[in-house]
Formats: sequence, structure tokens, C-alpha cells
Amino acid sequence: MRIIFSGGGTGGHIYPALTLIDTIKRKLPDTKFLYVGTEKGMESDIVPKTGINFTAMKLEGGFERHFTLENFKRAADAILGIKRAGDIINDFKPDVVVGTGGYVCGSILLAASLKKFPTLIQEQNAVAGITNTILSKFVTKIAAGSKLAMKKFPAAKTVYTGNPIRAEVLTAKREDGLKEFNFTAEKPVVLISGGSRGARSINNAMIDVLLKAAKNPTAQFLHVTGKGEYQSVVEKLTAGGLNLDAVQHIKVVPYLYNMPQAMAMADLAIFRAGATGIAELTARGVPAILIPYPYAAENHQEFNAQELVKVGAAKMILNKDLTSEILSAQIDEILKNPAELKNMAAASLSLGRPNAAAEISDLILGLVNSK
Repeated sequence: MRIIFSGGGTGGHIYPALTLIDTIKRKLPDTKFLYVGTEKGMESDIVPKTGINFTAMKLEGGFERHFTLENFKRAADAILGIKRAGDIINDFKPDVVVGTGGYVCGSILLAASLKKFPTLIQEQNAVAGITNTILSKFVTKIAAGSKLAMKKFPAAKTVYTGNPIRAEVLTAKREDGLKEFNFTAEKPVVLISGGSRGARSINNAMIDVLLKAAKNPTAQFLHVTGKGEYQSVVEKLTAGGLNLDAVQHIKVVPYLYNMPQAMAMADLAIFRAGATGIAELTARGVPAILIPYPYAAENHQEFNAQELVKVGAAKMILNKDLTSEILSAQIDEILKNPAELKNMAAASLSLGRPNAAAEISDLILGLVNSK
């Protein structure tokens, strides 16, 4: 079997694809994969390191959401991209083509659809992006990560699956996480992350929260700043009188390669509202304070967060409202009310779709069998 995957620009499009590839590999180890991305996107660095065959298309970016001269150039690039995508498909001869989002998958999926190859798109967010909305008219099948997203797609070919998550997110154990980070089981753990690149607004709001927590060690904090923000955060904490080496209950790190272990021990998470992060939190049943990224396309992160808020799985603070005082008060309110924390955890778990990767891979393989 031969499968093309395409998706890029952010980790939110790349990691779901890699999870699906791993899931299919476990079912059919002899499957051949080709990942199509861009030259400048994160995928050009991440995917080759996994050993998956990777080819890059030269595309400058998606369309602006209003009229600009740049859109004419990008339209020309897109047309050339479809020609290049057609060549890739002819060379690889896939049994099915899968897209997980980002403008790069537009050309490859459209070309595959026009050539009558089976195709599937996996939409992670509550509000579908422009590329996937257009592609939905052409592809064979759509796997929706959110029930809200289904409203934008043709009902006859759309299936609600949830979003695929890494297997290790489910297998990681709380005790292993506590040991990894040298935390105790006697106090709650708060995990803070603004995504793989960090979030400056969250990092800035956390400064006073951590300075306050240093004097009142009733909870433990693991703050993932992002590599570009780490030095600045440490300098601000040091200027505020906090010596991180002298406290056991506060850890500040630039990046986590073992996020599954961190989630396994977390009693409360402070996150952006990206679809992959939410999928992992709900699969583990971790309550959250969500701070949506305000510049996400179609404001989709706010809609992602609202789905959790509606069922009581999370609280939401808009980025424009975020301050240390508001964040600190929200953390205190939740942690001082064990009953609420327990209810939030149950609500979060009710939204989890731990079998999403298996369901989507079955859809993909089903398209091959129905050819």
C-alpha cells in the first residue's frame, strides 16, 4: 500500500499526520509513505527526522482574507503547485492521499481528486479553514475533529472522529511524570504551555503568578516558555527575587520533549486552544484554563475553547483580558475547590476521543479497499 500525507505550516497540522502514519504502520507495516510539505514550513525539519520520505513544494503561502495584489501571485503559485502536485502523484502512484491542513495540502489533494484518487481531509478545528472548506467539495471523505466543524462540510461524506493523538499521551503514567520532574504527589500540579513556540502574553502573565507561588508553595508549577522566550522569563523571575535552583515546586523549561509525562501528572493546564493540545488534554481528562491565540485563522481557537467551556471542562480568558491578577485568581479559585476540579476533569474526559487515530486510519484504509 502507498499513501501520500500532506499538511504543514504549524505543528497542529504536522503531528496529527505523523500520528496517523504511526497508527497505519502498526496495522500494515509494509505501507510506503510520502509526506508532501513546503520548503520553509516546520514540516521540512520535523518530518525527515522521523525517517518518512519527504518532498517539498515551493509555495509562498495561503491567500490573504481580503483583496491584495499579492493574492494574484499566490494564485499563480497555486496553479503551478497543482501541476507539481500532479507530477508527484504520477511518480508515487498512491492508493490514497490524506491532508491534515495548511495551504500546502490544497494543491496535492486537489490534484489527487481531479485524477480520481481516493482522498481524505482531517480538519482539527471547530471552525474549518479556507483550504479545507474548498477541498471539502472535491475530496472523498472528511474526518472532523469537532462536531461544530461538521456544519461547514457536506454531511454525506463527513464523519465526526475527534483529533488523533500520540499513543504515549494515553500510556504515560502520573507517577512517572512526578518522578521525571521531581514533584510530589501531595500537591496539585499546574502545567503551563503556550505551544511549541511559546506564547509571550501567557509567559508575561505567569511572572507574577510564579513569584507569588514561590512564597506560598501549595501547588507545583511546570512552565514551558518556548525556546525563544525562555531567557526573558528567567531574567524577569530572577529580577523579581526568585532563584529557580532554590525551589523544588517551580520548574521553568524552554521546551518539553516529554509532554505526555507532563500531562499525565497535571491537575490543571494553562494552554492556548489549539486543536491538538485540546485533544490531548481531553483524552487525559485534564481541566484547563484556555487562552485562545487571538490571531488564529477565523478566530478558530476561541471556538475550540468554547466547546470545552460549554460543558464545564475549562475556563477561558481572552488574550486581551489576560493579566497576572486575573490568571492568578482563576488558578486559586479552581485549586481551592477540589469538587470543581473533579467535575472539570470528568467533563474534560467526556469530550476525549482517545480512539480517533484508529478511527481515522480505518477510514483511510477503507477508501483504499473501496477503490
